[in-house]
Amino acid sequence: MDYNWNWAVLFQEPYLGWLLSGLQWTLLVAIAAWVIAFVVGSAVGILRTVPNRLVRTLAAAYVELFRNIPLLVQLFVWYFVVPELLPEDLGLWVKRDMPNPEYVTAVVALGAYTAARVAEQVRSGIQTIGKDLVNAGLAIGLTPLQNYLYIRLPISYRIIVPPLTSEFLTIFKNSSLALTIGVLELTAQARQIENYTFQGFEAFTAATVLYLVITLLVVLLMRLIDQKTRIPGSVGAN
Repeated sequence: MDYNWNWAVLFQEPYLGWLLSGLQWTLLVAIAAWVIAFVVGSAVGILRTVPNRLVRTLAAAYVELFRNIPLLVQLFVWYFVVPELLPEDLGLWVKRDMPNPEYVTAVVALGAYTAARVAEQVRSGIQTIGKDLVNAGLAIGLTPLQNYLYIRLPISYRIIVPPLTSEFLTIFKNSSLALTIGVLELTAQARQIENYTFQGFEAFTAATVLYLVITLLVVLLMRLIDQKTRIPGSVGAN
C-alpha cells in the first residue's frame, strides 16, 4: 500500500502548536535537570576526592546507585514508588496537589541520574591535577578548602568541558523518556500527531530535525566555552 505523504500537516493547527509545545517541554525538562545534575554532580564529584574515607564511600555509593539503574526504572520509581514511601500527608500532596508532578518527577529523576555521570567527570578532572600543584598551594598557606576553590576546581572544570558537552547532549536525548510518565515533550507530541493524522513519517522526521537543531546548538555553545576556557599548552589547545 502506498504511503500518502503530507508535509503540510506539520504546519497546520493544532499540530504545529503541539510540536512547538513539545519542544518547549523538552527544553524545560532538560535544562532544569541539567542544573540539578551539574550542582549535585559537582558536589558528589568533589566529595569523591576528599581525604575522609567515609565521605568518599557515601559519594561513591551515590554514583554506583544512580549510574547503574536504568533511567526508565528510576523514572517509574520516582513517580510511582517514592510518593508511597513519604509520610501520608506529604505523599498525598505529591500525588494530588503538587503542580505538574510529571514534570517535577522527570526533572528530579533525570537530574539525579545525570548527576552520577557528571560526578565522575568532576572526579576525573580533579584527579588529573598533579600533586605538585596541589602541594604548592598548601605550601603557600592555602587551606584544603581554598585549595579546591582556587586551584583544583578552576583547573578541573576547564579540563572537563568536552566530556561535559557529551553529558549535556545526552540529557536532551534522555528527556524523551519523560513521555512514559505523561510529560508531553517532543517525542510524545510526535506520537500524538501520528495518532491523530496517521502521518508518522512526517511527525517523527520533524521531531528528529528539532532534536538535531538542539544538539548542534549545544555543541556550538560548548565549543565556544571550551575555546574560551581551554588551558594554554594542554592537549588540543592551539
